[in-house]
Amino acid sequence: MSAHLSNGRVNLNILREAARKELREFLDKCAGSKAIVWDEYLTGPFGLIAQYSLLKEHEVEKMFTLKGGRLPAADVKNIIFFVRPRLELMDIIAENISEKNGRPPQMHSPRDFHILFVPRRSMLCEQRLKEQGVLGSFINIDEYILDLIPYDGDLLSMESEGAFRECYLESDQTSLYHTAKGLMTLQALYGTIPQIFGKGECARHVANMMLRMKREFAGSQTQILPVFDSLLLLDRNIDLLTPLATQLTYEGLIDEVYGITNGYAKLPPEKFAAQKKQGEVGKDLPTEPKKMQLNSAEELYAEIRDKNFNAIGAALSKKAKIISAAFEERHNAKTVGEIKQFVSQLPHMQAARSSLANHTSIAELIKDITTSEAFFDNLTVEQEFMTGVDTDKVNTYIEDSIAQKDPLIKILRLVCMQSVCNNGLKQKILDYYKREILQTYGYEHMLTLNNLEKTGLLKPQTSTRNNYPTIRKTLKLWMEDANEQNPNDISYVYSGYAPLSIRLTQVLARPGWRSIEEVLKMLPGPHFEERQQLPAGLHKKRQQGENRTTLVFFLGGVTYAEVAALRFLSQMEDGGTEYIIATTKLINGTSWIKSLMDRPEAP
Repeated sequence: MSAHLSNGRVNLNILREAARKELREFLDKCAGSKAIVWDEYLTGPFGLIAQYSLLKEHEVEKMFTLKGGRLPAADVKNIIFFVRPRLELMDIIAENISEKNGRPPQMHSPRDFHILFVPRRSMLCEQRLKEQGVLGSFINIDEYILDLIPYDGDLLSMESEGAFRECYLESDQTSLYHTAKGLMTLQALYGTIPQIFGKGECARHVANMMLRMKREFAGSQTQILPVFDSLLLLDRNIDLLTPLATQLTYEGLIDEVYGITNGYAKLPPEKFAAQKKQGEVGKDLPTEPKKMQLNSAEELYAEIRDKNFNAIGAALSKKAKIISAAFEERHNAKTVGEIKQFVSQLPHMQAARSSLANHTSIAELIKDITTSEAFFDNLTVEQEFMTGVDTDKVNTYIEDSIAQKDPLIKILRLVCMQSVCNNGLKQKILDYYKREILQTYGYEHMLTLNNLEKTGLLKPQTSTRNNYPTIRKTLKLWMEDANEQNPNDISYVYSGYAPLSIRLTQVLARPGWRSIEEVLKMLPGPHFEERQQLPAGLHKKRQQGENRTTLVFFLGGVTYAEVAALRFLSQMEDGGTEYIIATTKLINGTSWIKSLMDRPEAP
């Protein structure tokens, strides 16, 4: 199940196993049969750590979703609540277990209640349970530290959906503390990281907390040869442009169109029905979305996910030829030995064929969208902004889109992009856009526009100087004629635009940030370098030609296109560095803007 986590440069299965061990230990604390009541948001992240079979082995008989009212009937000895430390969830738990609600008849046998906070225990939450008069009902109150979750062989995420909002809008640094803790856990398993680089205010905070925690645990250092050579901490707000742009890799487009949550995408079922029932015309088409797991455990997906979408057709047809040639081999199998060998390869070949059918269907669904006029027009405007065309005027495409009442998020992405590429908009233009948006979509969006301004995504121009063209030219953020089929530069992931965050990573590896001091000063927040002392005898001696391993941590979210660009750098012949990617959350422009939207509560 988790073999794909150990195939990369760093065996991330060690991290998954550590998390599973802790979960088993907690479950064993609660002797007897168990029912788990889940905070719904946690089921996805937990699915990446442990399947139901592991829970079953430890006497978990029932699972429910946390919701108001009575608990469903379950004849078990223990009820365990798995929840995030949120006050509103405490009120629901209190309602669930309060005697006033009257327990269902089967529940009169004595039951033990337990609560497991993920990722940290909270005094405020315990206080709320106390006020509700139910704190004494819990036998165990514990925390389960699930910080970094292995997503793939080179990808870790904290799945903290509010991290960007908390840091930049609410000045709440809790997620930064969790990040520092997660990095300490990582160092306990993979050795101390000798060099830390960073850019941005949040990066500085995380590095300071890590260094302080290291001093506090000075006596208990693990004697492990370091796996990582360096850590690069990057604030999302040093590169606000990249997530706003439409991702153009295969995986990025699946995320843009359908959304990928905890490694799964939900797709329209009609495309996948035909494969099973060709003979039965019009018979009960499935109505449930098809849920597909997307990670490198699937050979074909690992091969195509990071390609530009325009290269997917050729890749799939090449694969189809290879698979059909492999099936044709059966005609050449004459001897018993040859037939036996063919039969032994059959399951793998059938899996490859079904995988090909699935991805051909997904590619067709996405192609319907990418070949539409609306998609092309939107992309054209994005690319004009990125290249600095007319960023200081009201854009007619945005005006028309508002007039046609296109989805608000599409409008906000474009207006924010224009603002970022112009280092803010002239007050007159900004006021015009705001007025149009509020009159068309409703005045309740005033709060959202205010949030976008606070985070620097949509702001008035304060100085007449726009630094973006200088940054674009110095870092070569726009590459004409990007090669989409056989890329030679990271700009292929956005068909011409090289993500700023990844260019900074690339320059750091070679020739180093000293060469771009001027540009770094134009970006928000400090840039820094720290060294961590290694215990004697643990200095890594690098072999001739051996690559360095760098962990790049995005504070506030990262897109699949950026992940693809880092994988591209890892695979470059003369790159000299392999990258492991970590983030607070995998995001796209839509989910990112959504996290900053506010609706006034109904009175």
